[in-house]
Amino acid sequence: MAEPAHASSLFRQVSDGRLPGRVVVVGGAGFIGSHVVDRLAGEGCAVLVIDDLSHPCGVDPVPAVALLEDSGGSAAARREIASFGAQALIHLAAKGGVSRALRDPAGHVAAVLAESVGCFAAAQAAGCESIVIASSGGAVYGDAAVLPVSESRRPAPRSAYGAEKLCEEVYLATIARLGVRTLALRYGNVYGPRQDGTGEAGVVAITATRLLAGRPALIYGDGLQTRDFVYVEDVAEATVAALRTRRTGPVNVGTGTETSVRDIVAGLVELTGTGAGFESLPARAGEVRRAALDASRAHRWLGWRAQTSLMDGLARTAEFFAARAPSLASTSSPGVT
Repeated sequence: MAEPAHASSLFRQVSDGRLPGRVVVVGGAGFIGSHVVDRLAGEGCAVLVIDDLSHPCGVDPVPAVALLEDSGGSAAARREIASFGAQALIHLAAKGGVSRALRDPAGHVAAVLAESVGCFAAAQAAGCESIVIASSGGAVYGDAAVLPVSESRRPAPRSAYGAEKLCEEVYLATIARLGVRTLALRYGNVYGPRQDGTGEAGVVAITATRLLAGRPALIYGDGLQTRDFVYVEDVAEATVAALRTRRTGPVNVGTGTETSVRDIVAGLVELTGTGAGFESLPARAGEVRRAALDASRAHRWLGWRAQTSLMDGLARTAEFFAARAPSLASTSSPGVT
């Protein structure tokens, strides 16, 4: 395979900070991806979504957006990325969270890492000038002694999920050495409309789904474990902003504020107006006790700060799930991550 022309020099960056005209979003039919696609389409970008539709958000994509139903690392995806003339790629596809990776670490790596690395290589081979991926601020750093944690802290994941995310970042750095600008966005705990409330991850969505179905929320451990909860539309804004910068490296995307799971549940109980309450269950293995992200670099590099307060974000999320309440299915136990 011939080496792309840009690989021998620095990537061709649009000097005035404009968005690239043609963007591939892997996982673009999912929770975060669908919000990112909406923003890109609204900015006039041509967008190709690559998604195996194993975990769609339930919202139809913008009509003008092209869709390939396949995994990001497939041969069909490689061909489509090249023929689309992609200038940038955003990788947001995920398969399972902390609990699933804990049960089957090898299976998780086989299902996720190889696909991700194949997708990064396809983007580089097709001549993409930039690659942006979703990493995990909570899982990659582990239990930091000082919060909010900055990108200068050495990663110390406690879970197979966090280790896999860190591996993706390492592989991404090898692509950067070939002249492609790369950013690993270390998201906090993203929540908001379109999140799946029937899976194992996403305590806000799962709790709202359970409460609106008349079932109690489930709290693992004492509920005092904290996370940095960041609203999905703010995350989408940061992700699109990452396509404009000249920078390469990891970037935290969070609020810098710790919020306990118990407080999240209490807020949702109040907002949904249900009397279902909550049940306590044993703590789960591999979970980080406290998490909050220093987003100073995101402000410097991307011009971004989270704009949505927690209560406003929870209220919008509760409204979304309340509108869907008649069709909500029974839920499984919620994870914290």
